[in-house]
Amino acid sequence: MDVTLRRILIFLGVTFALTWAYEFMVVWPAAAGGLGDVPAAAVQLIVAAVMFFPAIGVVVTRLVTREGFYGSSLLAPVDFRRTWKYWLLGWFGPSALVLAGAALYFALNPADFDPSMSHLAALLEAQAAQTGAAFASDQVVMVGIAQLATGIFLAPVLNVATTFGEEWGWRGYLLPKLLERRGILPTLLLSGVIWGLWHAPLTMIGHNYGVGYAGFPFAGIIAMCVFCLATGAFMSYVTLRSGSCLPAVFAHGALNGMVNAGLMFSVSGGDPFVGPAPTGILGGAALIACGVVVAVLLRRQEKRGEDLLLRRRPAGGEGALAQAGDSAPARDGGLPLGPAEGGDGGAFVENGKERV
Repeated sequence: MDVTLRRILIFLGVTFALTWAYEFMVVWPAAAGGLGDVPAAAVQLIVAAVMFFPAIGVVVTRLVTREGFYGSSLLAPVDFRRTWKYWLLGWFGPSALVLAGAALYFALNPADFDPSMSHLAALLEAQAAQTGAAFASDQVVMVGIAQLATGIFLAPVLNVATTFGEEWGWRGYLLPKLLERRGILPTLLLSGVIWGLWHAPLTMIGHNYGVGYAGFPFAGIIAMCVFCLATGAFMSYVTLRSGSCLPAVFAHGALNGMVNAGLMFSVSGGDPFVGPAPTGILGGAALIACGVVVAVLLRRQEKRGEDLLLRRRPAGGEGALAQAGDSAPARDGGLPLGPAEGGDGGAFVENGKERV
């Protein structure tokens, strides 16, 4: 077994074992009330903790295989003066796609569109009743606008702690490892399905798709895999084009912050398999279309023999970058191998310094 495959299997084994064990032994009982009277906010924090396990998987794998923490960890920005647009795309792209999908859903289901946001008003009234706080109906529009603004402009950074836990694992570690062994399309397919299956225990207790629907829980698990394929392709694109997983971290935060945006305008509360939430086929149509487009762009780049991952040269050249069209040797997926790959604790070097 070659070292790359070994690292992939160790990473996945550790990540899935820790995540699923925690979800079955802690999250499930907490959600079902088996841990006593746990407040809803505490349950949300318990669920959010699962997002740290992929990062833990990276740390364990790098220690066990002596890979070290220097080299191709995809953390440091690469030539930000040229790649800033991918950071911007990661920050604002998911919000635009979620809103576009919601708009499509309401265009095809106009009777479900409610500009007065009565669904949001009902939620706010329920929350006010629980806390004993006063609530004025004329506050609904301002609250809705504030939530949208927060989701678009602040959610990427507000959610960064938890989304980093996932993205350093999925895009910062698994993505380049799979690319060393496979082409871009199999890599996007594998990484997307793996990411979707990783969510399976949460999907089984109603995360994103609820419970009791036809085909429960397998239809929800399949739908989650489709959702992860689309969003994973976008996040892989901004990672590869920027040379860092941080734009994907922001993209994931933006997506989490905007996932319920369309529901504020829905009379019925929507259907998670249809919309207006991006988990549905209509609500997520823009994300799916974008996923297809970026996959095609990356495949064309691969067919031209160009490097898929923007990276610094292993040594020399005043921090020169490996550009599209460089003749560096590649394995299968077109990811050029620096001297650190396959070695123990190797590091890329720029101007005599190790770069994370």
